[in-house]
Amino acid sequence: MRGCDRAVLRLFLSTAFVHTEAVLTLPAYVLITPARNEAQFIGLTIRSVVMQTVRPIKWIIVSDGSTDATDEIVSKYARDHPWIELIRMPERRERHFAGKVHAFNAGYARVKDLDYDAIGSLDADISFDENYFPFLLGKLAKDPTLGLVGTPFKEGSNPIYDYRFSNIEHVSGACQLFRRRCFAEIGGYVSVRGGCIDYIAVISARMKGWKTRTFTDKVCLHHRGMGTAQQGMLMARFRNGQKDHSIGNHPGWELFRAAYQMTKRPFVIGGLFLLSGYIWALVRGKERPVPRELVAFVRREQIRRLRRFLTGKGAAYNESCCTLPSIRKQDQLVVRERRPLLMIDRNSVE
Repeated sequence: MRGCDRAVLRLFLSTAFVHTEAVLTLPAYVLITPARNEAQFIGLTIRSVVMQTVRPIKWIIVSDGSTDATDEIVSKYARDHPWIELIRMPERRERHFAGKVHAFNAGYARVKDLDYDAIGSLDADISFDENYFPFLLGKLAKDPTLGLVGTPFKEGSNPIYDYRFSNIEHVSGACQLFRRRCFAEIGGYVSVRGGCIDYIAVISARMKGWKTRTFTDKVCLHHRGMGTAQQGMLMARFRNGQKDHSIGNHPGWELFRAAYQMTKRPFVIGGLFLLSGYIWALVRGKERPVPRELVAFVRREQIRRLRRFLTGKGAAYNESCCTLPSIRKQDQLVVRERRPLLMIDRNSVE
């Protein structure tokens, strides 16, 4: 083989297996955390955010009348990290979700003039790995139709939700990351004393035509049982049943949901308390704080998922959304703070 032929061959071999790269810039984001007497766990949450490979441009932590060491813990971190800001709200006697919305709105007002693309509502009792937010931001960057993203959460030894009965399109209130335009279109969170503010936000986003999605590739750890800040586990289940009624859950769906909850701790009785709360609200004729259009939307989705599950045509969710793909090395995302996100072309040669 002549020298020029060998040179051409070497050039071909050196370029034939070069991966093509597409540049994807992560959206800038802000976080807001309402916190009320969260001294026990807020340190874990703050350390998780500080460790992120891509940090928020601003994080407003709103102390909602805390009487424990919450303010002192936040202030300590804020001195070392100027992008963390503490707002103190007046002390109030009651702990309810309407107060949480008021606290969130106080933080929201502080970021309204900042240049950001995504806004996150983050609970003060969760923790996660250092690539948690870059992962979610990457989902928003890749799909402009996504308006709200999140991940499952895990509590103690309890397993992650079974997505036959937990809609993959629902995003837990532990951490909800909105596209800024989506959050503005739904009008933010609705102030409801009884709860379900996160659920109402998810449904409202879908009613506006946005896609919402829980991505099961990652999880966050929830260190306090849901709804147990001022009540025991069984009363929390009873209240959850009331909340299910308030946002319009279909009776048939609630029956299956209660049956599923009977398989989780506390076995049987937990599901019975959930169903009892729903029936109590139904019999009392409790007024729903959401419009009829939202109730109709919720019930159509639930009946469609139940029909698919009961007829054996699939699980009560879209399986393709929950199946974790086998990820080749060249498909993985490489994240660097304040730099473009690199993706390797899927069609490149292994």
